[in-house]
Amino acid sequence: MSDTQTRAPDQESRAERSSPGRRRAWLLEGLSERAARHPGPHGTRPAEHRGHRWWRVMCLTGVDYFSTLGYQPGIAALAAGLLSPLATLVLIALTLLGALPVYRRVARESPHGEGSIAMLERLLPWWAGKLFVLVLLGFAATDFMITITLSAADASAHAVENPLAPHWMHDGNVWITLVLISALGAVFLKGFREAIGVAVVLVTSYLALNLVVLFTAAWHVAADPVVVDNWWQAATAEHSSPWIMIGVALLVFPRLALGMSGFETGVAVMPQVRGDATDTEERPAGRIRDTRKLLTAAALIMSGFLLISSLATTLLIPEKEFESGGEANGRALAFLAHDYLGEAFGTVYDVSTIAILWFAGASALAGLLNLVPRYLPRYGMAPEWTRAVRPLVLLFVAIAFTITILFEADVDAQGGAYATGVLVLMVSASFAATIAARHRRQRAAAIGFGVITAVFAYTLVVNVIERPDGLRIASLFILAILLTSFGSRVHRAFELRAGAVTLDATATRMIDEAAASGPLRIIANEPDERDENEYREKEYSQREETHIPGGGPLLFLEVTVRDSSDFTADVTVQGEDRHGYRVLRVDGPVVANTIAAVLLHLRDRTGAVPHAYFNWTEGHPLGHLLRFLIFGDGEVAPVAREVLRRAEHDPGRRPRIHVG
Repeated sequence: MSDTQTRAPDQESRAERSSPGRRRAWLLEGLSERAARHPGPHGTRPAEHRGHRWWRVMCLTGVDYFSTLGYQPGIAALAAGLLSPLATLVLIALTLLGALPVYRRVARESPHGEGSIAMLERLLPWWAGKLFVLVLLGFAATDFMITITLSAADASAHAVENPLAPHWMHDGNVWITLVLISALGAVFLKGFREAIGVAVVLVTSYLALNLVVLFTAAWHVAADPVVVDNWWQAATAEHSSPWIMIGVALLVFPRLALGMSGFETGVAVMPQVRGDATDTEERPAGRIRDTRKLLTAAALIMSGFLLISSLATTLLIPEKEFESGGEANGRALAFLAHDYLGEAFGTVYDVSTIAILWFAGASALAGLLNLVPRYLPRYGMAPEWTRAVRPLVLLFVAIAFTITILFEADVDAQGGAYATGVLVLMVSASFAATIAARHRRQRAAAIGFGVITAVFAYTLVVNVIERPDGLRIASLFILAILLTSFGSRVHRAFELRAGAVTLDATATRMIDEAAASGPLRIIANEPDERDENEYREKEYSQREETHIPGGGPLLFLEVTVRDSSDFTADVTVQGEDRHGYRVLRVDGPVVANTIAAVLLHLRDRTGAVPHAYFNWTEGHPLGHLLRFLIFGDGEVAPVAREVLRRAEHDPGRRPRIHVG
């Protein structure tokens, strides 16, 4: 073999690796699934990937949930002052007795990661249900996107405020935040398994360092118990009785609601939980059980840390240090780490805090990657490439860049939107749990979840009143989703909009018998009375107006629109012999596109181009267009022809459309 022959394959291989097609294949990896009910890139796992142990997935949600320790004690101190421990107790009670039971129920009712959105989607039919889902997705996007940007901005603030930070980092919050967001996106471009591995390391080290800080703080309190007496005396001097203290704690706890942020992502990343070998997509009992373990363990761990950290920071840090400009503002535990364990340990603690805050957006990004491909492409409200992971990662990183630049990486400016998104999702989850319990006639559970819904709704209202900017920002997300979604729906209106096309036994027999006599000749019929007179008159008018050749058998094709708000559907063609006429019946989301999909399937089955015969429809073209977009019918013939033109570029293989 010559050297030239030896080098040729290597050169071809290098060219292939560097070609745009190779890069495109890498970018769109995982886009092969085109079923109408596509589960999203994280909805199902390839055979070689059986998921992860529940405690590892807990670390992925924990980078967001546990990272709130970086700022939650400071928020509690500013909101409740000396009563911070009592207000934190209320928050813990709401977590363990409210959020935990709700999300354990959601995990059981929606085990594929859609969460309460999927549970509530079934409540409203047609376009109302789609609009409801889009609004909830808007709030979810607010929660998850602001989680990414706010956490990265908070990490940059910790980096800049560290006493050992170099001078060139001062006032560099924006560019540091952009770098952190880019690094987060790079991890997800690499792979989801790598993201979970990073999360395990960050959560383990961060919780271990917090244990050291809190143990040291408890040691100092035990060595100087007078600080407890001083705190109690100051609290009783400020509030005349314990009952008033409890009342104040109940009133201020809505400001502490961010202490539950990240908890809701435990359900969003549920498809990554391994479960049992006997689990199926229809009955993933092991996944449900282990996800409920995940939620319970996370809630118990976080509750313990919140209570001890609130006590330690309230007893050991002067109140003025929590205020804006104070050394403990937004970094109370870091203050204790530097003050009691030295600058070296404090810097290590800061690095760990920065790392977990940076990666806190991982659980949010995983939630977005699970939710968006499940809904928007299926509604026709996003391009097909949004079913793949990597393009979505790049899109979300670009949006996070925009938010960071607009808000100048300001943590406080984004806090209101963050709280609003978190609480809306919790209200929707508790309401969905209430409805689910009621449908199962579990009266006690329905009442309990109803009370929880009321508490979360109250917390949401208080937050919106105190920080209305959060609702305004969330409204911008919702408006953007609505506009882009409907724009995409119109843009994609002439796609085939059919998943798989299957024929039942009767339809198969009818088609094969008709194909034996030559190309299939099909009359498109809008079903009405479906009696013998209807089919006889339809055949007569079509033969007269479109000059159907005589002699061969005719098939009637009837499409019934069940829900025109659906964009795609798997199509089943049912054969039926009515009054001596051969009828093919189909249910689809839209008439013209469904006819086009069936014609292409029949061409592929028979090997001959079919002919379809239509009548013109009376009425204004604009009215027909609106009916097509909203109700799925309108002027069928020209739309079916346009769908076929876009789906089949070879005119010789394109089904023929005849109109009379």
